Amino acid sequence: MREHIIRRLSGSGLPQDPAAEARDGISQATLDAWFSMPLRPAAVLIPLLEQNSSISMMLTERTHDLPEHPGQIAFPGGRSEPGDADLLATALREAYEEVGLPPTAVEPAGYLKTQAVITGYAVVPVIGFVTEAFDVRPDPREVASIFEVPLDFLLDEANCVREDREIDGITLATWEYQWQEHRIWGATAKIIQEFIKQIK
Repeated sequence: MREHIIRRLSGSGLPQDPAAEARDGISQATLDAWFSMPLRPAAVLIPLLEQNSSISMMLTERTHDLPEHPGQIAFPGGRSEPGDADLLATALREAYEEVGLPPTAVEPAGYLKTQAVITGYAVVPVIGFVTEAFDVRPDPREVASIFEVPLDFLLDEANCVREDREIDGITLATWEYQWQEHRIWGATAKIIQEFIKQIK
C-alpha cells in the first residue's frame, strides 16, 4: 500500500497560489455564504504510520478552549509563518510543535489539492510517512489527545456519512466519520475524503 500511495501522489506539488487553488470549483455564492475571506495560506500534515502490513493515520483532538475549532478532530497544522521556507515547512513545524513529531522522521509522499476552510484558510494537505519511532509529546495548549485511525476503516465507504448543511439557501456538502468515541467531520473529514479519492 505504501508504494501504491506514493505512486498515486507522484507529480503532486506545492501550489503557486494556495488561495486561488482553494477557491477553484467553489461558486462565488458559496464562498460569500460560508467562507471568511480572504483565504490565508496554511498547511496540515497527514502522518501515515506503518505497522506490519497495515497503515494508520494520526489525528489530534484539539483542546476545548481554543478560539478556532475547539474540541474538533484535526491534523497537525496551522497557518504559514514568516520563517517558514514554504508550506511543507509549515506542516512539518506545526507537527513538531503540536505532537512532537520531528521533521527528520517524516518522509513526504505528496500533496492534495488545497482546501478552503470556512474560518478563512487555504489549507495545503501534506502526506507524510512516519519513518521512525518518536516521543509523542502533545502540546497541552492545543492538543487534548492523539489517536490513530486504520486506513482500512477510512477506505470503507460505509464508514463515511454525507450530511449537507445550508445557509440562506446555499448548500455545503460535508462528511463525517465516527471512529470509536471520535467524531471526525468538517475540514478534516473533507481532506480525508480527498485523500481516499486520490489513492483509490
